[in-house]
Amino acid sequence: MRMPGSRQPFTIEALFKITRFWNLAIIVLAQVFTAYFLVGPDTILVWQLYVLTLSTTVIAAAGYIINDYYDVKIDLINKPERVVVGKSIRRRYALFFHWALSIIGVALGFLLSWKIAAINFITGFLLWWYSNFLKRQPLAGNFVVALLTGLSVYVVAVLFDPFNKLILSYSFFSFFITLVREIIKDMEDLKGDNTFGCQTLPILWGIRKTKVFIYVLMLLHLIAIVYLNSLYIGLDSWILVVFIFFPIFFLVLQLATSDTIKDFSRLSLYSKIILLLGVLSMAIL
Repeated sequence: MRMPGSRQPFTIEALFKITRFWNLAIIVLAQVFTAYFLVGPDTILVWQLYVLTLSTTVIAAAGYIINDYYDVKIDLINKPERVVVGKSIRRRYALFFHWALSIIGVALGFLLSWKIAAINFITGFLLWWYSNFLKRQPLAGNFVVALLTGLSVYVVAVLFDPFNKLILSYSFFSFFITLVREIIKDMEDLKGDNTFGCQTLPILWGIRKTKVFIYVLMLLHLIAIVYLNSLYIGLDSWILVVFIFFPIFFLVLQLATSDTIKDFSRLSLYSKIILLLGVLSMAIL
């Protein structure tokens, strides 16, 4: 029998939770699809691609760990069932895993090029800075996470084809959808963030004004997609409607009637699905 107050043993389930395994899987899928469909099928046979995906995922995993490390108190209010640090994993072990994975990610980058290593180092630093400070500031944290998500796609171009306009377009798409999703997550986490003095947009502006801001972002995003598609991508109109326009329109409709934590949690999941649909649309090019 486990004594009251004792910590649970470290488990694979806890590791999956703290590193957001399915988010990491999406990163791998996005980079492999980007290389195969936007650069060329031969890239699937190049070992550097798999070193790149490994380095990116371990840096991302380190970022998720340090985020949970700093956010234990907030998460105990917002998502108590998801808290791992301090329960299944001791805080000092979480910190060790963060630094170990960050160092491994940068080291793997050096196997490819100094540019990839530099990107991994900057990414690791920004993820730490985000967790420690930026996520509690209005829009700054949202912007950094969105930027790094777009960069996780564009880094494939850094490895194979730095001036690939298709990859740049999809990176832009990933940036915008992630920015919207991060703001929605702030609405979901409003209670805990407000308790601990965070200055996110929903806290400063309120839910209603934050929704209006998201609507403006969505409109700008759709305009940008049409423009980039006409210049560089060349997808048929029906593909844009099925994979991008309709999902975004559905998200906007749902956002208009959302008021509860459960509603915003569902919208956050929808945003992730839209991002995944965008990645899958690469296969149709």
